[in-house]
Amino acid sequence: MTMPDLNETTFLRACRGESTDYTPVWLYRQAGRYMPEYHALKGDTPSLDFFKTPHMAAQATCDAQRILGVDAAILFADLLPILEPMGLRLDYLPGIGPKIHNPVRTYDDIDSVSVLPAREQMPYIAEAITLINQELPEDVPLIGFTGAPFTLASYAIEGQGSKNYVHAKRMMHADSSAWHTLLEKITDCVIDYGRFQIESGVAALQLFDSWIGTLSLTDYREFVFPHTKRAFTELSHAGGGEVPLIHFGTGNPALLPLMAEAGGDVLGVDWRTNLMAVWEQTGVNAVQGNLDPIILCSSVSAIESATRQILSDVDGKPGHIFNLGHGIVPETPVDHVRRLVEFVHECTDRR
Repeated sequence: MTMPDLNETTFLRACRGESTDYTPVWLYRQAGRYMPEYHALKGDTPSLDFFKTPHMAAQATCDAQRILGVDAAILFADLLPILEPMGLRLDYLPGIGPKIHNPVRTYDDIDSVSVLPAREQMPYIAEAITLINQELPEDVPLIGFTGAPFTLASYAIEGQGSKNYVHAKRMMHADSSAWHTLLEKITDCVIDYGRFQIESGVAALQLFDSWIGTLSLTDYREFVFPHTKRAFTELSHAGGGEVPLIHFGTGNPALLPLMAEAGGDVLGVDWRTNLMAVWEQTGVNAVQGNLDPIILCSSVSAIESATRQILSDVDGKPGHIFNLGHGIVPETPVDHVRRLVEFVHECTDRR
């Protein structure tokens, strides 16, 4: 029996901007707290231990793909464990979320940030990738991911979630030398971690810039663009041009042309802007998005109506990967998510 060519799967063809038999779909946080299977698997396991236990991460990844019928799986992990080998004391606190107990605020703090090989510091990632690839259907690619330099730096400086990013923006504007020194180190780690995932067997890699929407165009161009561009350039080389890179950020549509210039084969778009307008403006080969995830908490008819509008706007243009504008929230009914996936496939079947 001839083995399927993973590069010819619907998802990877769409990443390259090629025509496909139907529009592929996968979803941010497609594995997570909205699923009973996730809670049964996690139990009382602390979040950080869950991320670091390969067989649990693999099962969470594969369960979501199987239950939803999506066209790609994404490694079940979190953005922040990469910060631990850098010397940051990370914890996940009930009711608070991620907490860094020694945030980076001074030159001494920056000097203490380590740049160590992910292969040595995070071997559980390679183990999880191997287990997932053994379990996934042969025609379902696995997406790896890492936080983008700005988002990781902001977490490292703020120490936890933030609305105003006071500490990060203070360093950025009051001491740009310190800012760029820290970003250089974090970008080195992002490149190494992404390369490690590619070498371990992911078929695509996404960089999440979850907090980038807080910035102005001027700030992004001066303080972030060079580091993000370096990360994408190096990771493209690491994949030999064969592993698609997805660039996803939220919150400020005005940044999207610069984000497209910074790099990535696929540009992820959130719900705050028109997907086709961005596609035409940036000229990228492929786009990903962009249903408002909260619509999944409403009714099936509302989900179908909003989805139909996005698909109608795209009108079958090659290179569209259907996704949400951000992650699935815990209140979302699983049946609604499953119906979304079915509906995208039904509406776009061109066979």
